[in-house]
Amino acid sequence: MTTQQVQAIRVQGLRKSYKALQVLRGVDFDVARGSIFALLGSNGAGKTTVVRILSTLLKADAGTASVNGFDVATQPADVRESISLTGQFAAVDEVLSGRENLVLVARLRHQKNPGRIADDLLTRFSLTEAATRKVATYSGGMRRRLDIAMSLIGNPPVIFLDEPTTGLDPEARIEVWDAVKALAARGTTVLLTTQYLDEAEQLADRIAILHQGRIIVNGTLAELRRLLPPAKVEYVEKQPTLEDVFFAIVGANGKDS
Repeated sequence: MTTQQVQAIRVQGLRKSYKALQVLRGVDFDVARGSIFALLGSNGAGKTTVVRILSTLLKADAGTASVNGFDVATQPADVRESISLTGQFAAVDEVLSGRENLVLVARLRHQKNPGRIADDLLTRFSLTEAATRKVATYSGGMRRRLDIAMSLIGNPPVIFLDEPTTGLDPEARIEVWDAVKALAARGTTVLLTTQYLDEAEQLADRIAILHQGRIIVNGTLAELRRLLPPAKVEYVEKQPTLEDVFFAIVGANGKDS
């Protein structure tokens, strides 16, 4: 099996500028099939720009990218059929019920048995009891779970979650984390952008830190932790957290530039 076959997403030398502002300065990373990959960075680091390029909403100035084996520049229709994108704010109709939202999307995507699809997703995302309630009555976590459920209609192999827990309270964030873990357990590839360090720490198989338009580190949580020596706290060895690693790397990187 070739590397191309096992990678759901491949990004090489991606560059993007808005007039004089260089947002991406040569971004490289791969995402393995069925894994959760976290693109971590501060506000304005370029995370959403990467997602917009990968989802064919934006053209890169240079570099190449492929999703599910399809080139985003030359095969955009194939890419769009392979993905689903969930943005920072839940794209649900508050006037409709949760079930009606799901049925509507299933019909728009020309799926057979939209009612059964809706019921299956309501069960999967623990929304069955709220199925007939208007979405206006849902909590933030319920709305986000419904939004993710809607994005899965048609079984896309790759899903982009762009800062999916922005504005949610801690309990709602954990609800969304559980939903994301369940996605990967079923074989869906998840690219998650976040500025929350604990989110990346909880969810990701691999974490890449995007800073000043470049990936400055990319690895598993264990690999990132090895970048810093363990601290001695009252004679007990304390492993560095992702927060320790992030600020050590970004802080050092910022001083060098």
